[in-house]
Parts: sequence; structure tokens; C-alpha cells
Amino acid sequence: MTEELNNQDMQHADDTTSLSKGDVVSGEIIRIEEGQAIVNIGYKFEGILPIGELSAVRVAQVSDLVSVGDEVSCKVIKINDQEGTLLLSKKEADAETAWDRLEGLWQQGAVFEVKVADVVKGGLVADVGARAFIPASHVELNYVEDFTPYRGKTLRVKIIEFSREEQKVILSQKAVLEEETKAAEQSVITNIKPGEILSGTVRRITSFGVFVDIGGVDGLVHISELSWSRVDDPSTVVQVGDVIRVKVLKVDPDKGRVSLSIKEAAESPWASVREQFKEGEVVTGTVRRLTGFGAFVELTPGIEGLVHVSQVADRHVTHPKEVLEPGQQVRVKILEINPDAGRISLSIREAEAGQRPRRESKKAADKIPPVQQGTGATLGDLFGDLFKNNYSK
Repeated sequence: MTEELNNQDMQHADDTTSLSKGDVVSGEIIRIEEGQAIVNIGYKFEGILPIGELSAVRVAQVSDLVSVGDEVSCKVIKINDQEGTLLLSKKEADAETAWDRLEGLWQQGAVFEVKVADVVKGGLVADVGARAFIPASHVELNYVEDFTPYRGKTLRVKIIEFSREEQKVILSQKAVLEEETKAAEQSVITNIKPGEILSGTVRRITSFGVFVDIGGVDGLVHISELSWSRVDDPSTVVQVGDVIRVKVLKVDPDKGRVSLSIKEAAESPWASVREQFKEGEVVTGTVRRLTGFGAFVELTPGIEGLVHVSQVADRHVTHPKEVLEPGQQVRVKILEINPDAGRISLSIREAEAGQRPRRESKKAADKIPPVQQGTGATLGDLFGDLFKNNYSK
């Protein structure tokens, strides 16, 4: 009996509790109607929470944001005890504490989660107690064409612009992803050692080389490290998506750079050069480059030898381009092989000398007309006039 009296006294106190405009109260959603939710805050009549006062962002339906039984904090925006009307705002109650919290997150550079409330022109909108905008360029690391699937999706973001006075909050998921990617790359880089042979995937091809993903880090294979033979176009050696073996040449953790080599990961053709070629033999090669001091001739992929300008021709040549051009097939004699230094000395002059027929000297007897057999001619017949002239003097 005593307990019943106490309950009655408490209920009476709740019913007579005074409310004022601007008060923040807590209550339970007891009913959802068209365009509004009905909230029991323990007052003598129920409060009305219009759809426009639910959130700082646009809401299509009340049920999209709240359900019956949810506990909500609301701000009293209008009250009339005579008429029995109590108008509430959840978005204003949220804003009471949101700006302080957001400013703290902004100053700390903290990462937090938000749920995308809407997709608008130029980006996404989220409710963080205030309306927050995520520009299209700050949603992902890569370009996104259609943002429709992002509605209702939870993103991990940080504040990149904040102004309480202008009521502006700009968020970025891209900034979070960039920081995480950089941290992951740094972790990988610190564990990579020069000399290691790794597997990687070709991600990008440029005119100066190839970028290869080696476990979260993109390393560069310079064009000079693509092959033992000369390469003019990297796309002739590899394609995007190819899985290849590379050797780590250099690691720079401070700059986040890794230099790689495809050719160093394979056996050097110079290792077996003495098995393929012998000093003194004449072989055919292709002129690849011309310089002022000579011509580089490729004997086999990865093996080039130098024909010094003095060995280009059997006459004086100021520059090899006077007698040679890139792509020309030539016969060369191997003068010297030095596998350790990666050098072969060649000679076009000596290769041509070996092919040239021997020149016979002209003797006086060669000029004497041959005596034809069966003609009956004598020495007198042949030289008679010569003797006659000499003796007639």
C-alpha cells in the first residue's frame, strides 16, 4: 500500500514538472506517424518530433532514422501547456554537444566513423550532430564515377576543414586511406633489403621505366634495368598485370623509394659469353649505337661489343656515321673478350680484310703477249721491227 502511494506521488511530480523552451530532455519514441515521431518524455502530454527536426541532413522517412523504443535526446523548441502542444528537435539537441566534440576531433586529427546520409551533387553528406560534407575528391584514393552505392555506407573519416562560426564541417576518407597506405608502405620498405629477389606485379608503364608492386610498395624498374639488351620502349618487355621477378637495387626509406631491376634478377648473358664466342672468329652483328669513338654492335641479345673508330674501315674515318648506321648488319672480328668487365672488342676492318682477295703484283713479263701455239711465229716475227729500228740508227 505504501509502495503504491509512493508511485502515485512520483507520477504526480512528473506530470507537474515544468518545461521551458530550450530545455534538453530525454525520452522514448512510442509511436511513428506520417512525417513525425511521438516521444514520451515523462511530461503531462507527449512531445512531437517532426521529420525536419530529426537530423541535420535530409531524411526521406522518419523510420529511416529512428524506431519505436529508441531513446532520444531532444530540445524543446515550442511548448504550450494550455493547448497541450510540445514540439521537440533532435537535431538541435545533437548540435548542443556536437560542435564541442567536433572541434576536439578536428584539433586531434582523429579518425572516426560516419554513416552516409545522402548523395548530393559534388559528394556525400553525413550527420555528425551537424551537417558534414565529404567532397567527391575525398571519398576514395581513386576516381569514383557513381556514388549511389555509398548511401547508408559507413566510412572512416577525419575532419579536414572546420568552422564553428560558419557551421562548416568538411570530412575526408581519402586522407585516412592515404595515411594508412603510407604507414603500410613504410612498414614494407623498412623490411626490404638490397639484393633480395622478389615477385611483383607490373602496375604502371612509363617512357622511363616500369612501376612494380612488391607487396604494397611500388618500386621503379628504370628502363636501363629492364633487360640485358637495349630497350627503347618498356611496353615491349612487360605489360600491366604481369607478375615478374625483380632484384632490389636500392632502398630509400626517407623518400619512400625502391629501385628494382628485372635484368639483375636473371642470369647475365656475360656469364656464358666465352661459350658462345671465341677470340679471333668472325661473326655477324647489328649496329645499335654510334658514338664519336666507335660503334656498338649487338652480337646476341644482351651482348654488345665496341668497334673502335680506328677499326670501322680500312681507311681513315672521322666518325663511324660516315660508313655505318643503326640497324645495319655487319661482319666483325672478335679481338678480345672480357666477361668480368662486360666488354668485347671488335673490328670490322679486320673482318673485311679476311674476305678481300689477295692482290697479285704486275710484272713486265705479264705484259708480253702470249705465244699462241700452232701459229709458227718466231722471235724474229715478234720483235723484228724492234731490232730493225735499233740497228738502222
